[in-house]
Order: sequence, then structure tokens, then C-alpha cells
Amino acid sequence: MAKKILVVDDEPSIVTLLSFNLKKSGYEVITAGNGSEALSMVREQHPDLIVLDLMLPEMDGMDVCKRLRQDFIFIPILMLTARDDELDKILGLELGADDYMTKPFSPREVIARVKAILRRSDLGKQEQNEILTAGDIKVYPNNFEATFKDQELLLTPKEFELLVYMMQHKGRVLTREQLLNAVWNYEFAGDTRIVDVHVSHLREKIEDMTRKPLYIKTVRGLGYKLEEPKA
Repeated sequence: MAKKILVVDDEPSIVTLLSFNLKKSGYEVITAGNGSEALSMVREQHPDLIVLDLMLPEMDGMDVCKRLRQDFIFIPILMLTARDDELDKILGLELGADDYMTKPFSPREVIARVKAILRRSDLGKQEQNEILTAGDIKVYPNNFEATFKDQELLLTPKEFELLVYMMQHKGRVLTREQLLNAVWNYEFAGDTRIVDVHVSHLREKIEDMTRKPLYIKTVRGLGYKLEEPKA
């Protein structure tokens, strides 16, 4: 069965261009012209991926992304914008977008990114049947649940993805670039500050901040490593 893509943009020419190329690549395409319509389409049509414009009437792409993630709807999102602003990129990805492209764009690149996001999403679903553990941390990827000392951890979507990835690679040193690509699938011209910010937020939730970290260790000059705490 063909994957279903929801294209959300208020520019008819962009919608036509994307729809034509996505259909040519074998995808089923549905469209929406504003944020409110997009939210309705998601609930009615259950798309496999959303191509979402940032600058929408009534409700912009950031608000749409935020609403979806607040409702624990984790459909992959490729965000589009005419503004090549780093803060927009960081905010969009922090709110839960999976990738970010600026206009004008090549339809071939859009298709390539759609394929990559869907491939990662399918792989993630296959791997998410497991329960991940490290000391007092338990993560249930398939249910978007995590606990620490049997208490629920309240995590943002990206904090959860980061924790899952580090738990899946427990005991291995992961560079900031690896984490950036694995969780955000985007390189901010080498700027990995977003990784440090999210690691800091995770530590606040699973570490005793008055002591040295037991779980997420900083490896100077390289990145981070999640370990089983030593007895």
C-alpha cells in the first residue's frame, strides 16, 4: 500500500509541484491550505508523513507542529519555509519537526528527504517493541513512555527520541554530530548547541544535579555516553 503524504501549504503552485512529484514517486497525496484544515486532515486521514509550510494563514506551521506533539501525534514532519533563519530551524526541530528545508527547493531533494524520513520511521517502529533499561531508567519506545525510579518521566518528543537513541547505544561514545543527525536529521552548519541543551534537560530529569552524572557522561572533545550507573 502506498504511503500517504499530507502536503500543507497556502501557495497553490507549491502544492501542485509537490503533489505531482510525490505522486510520480508512488505516494498517495492529500492536501490542506491552512493549519486548522491540516489538523482535521491528520485526524481523519492518518497520513504517514506531513510536508508542512511554516508560514500559513490563521495557524502557522510551528503551532500546527506544537499541537500535534502536545496531542501525542508523532507523524513525521518535514517543515518548509521561505525564511532561512537559524532560530526558526532550531525552534521547529525542538517542537518536533523531523527535518527542515528552505524555499526555493529542488523537488528531487524533497523526495529524497521524504524517503529518508519514512525509512527511519519504519526502522524505528521495528525497533520499538523492546524495553530499554539502564539502572533505574526504563523506556518503552512503542508507547512513548519512560520511567525513572518507577516514576513517569515527562519528556518532550525530542528529549524522548534522544533518550531512546542513547539507550539503544548504551556504553558507546556518541558524538554531538551523531546525535544531531540521528535525532534531528539536520546539521546547523556544524552548530551542535541544540544537542547540549537537550542533554542538559535530560540530566535535570534523571540525575542528581548536586553530584557528578551517573548516567549521561560527557566525553571531553567528543560528545556523550550513557552508561549503567556503577554500584
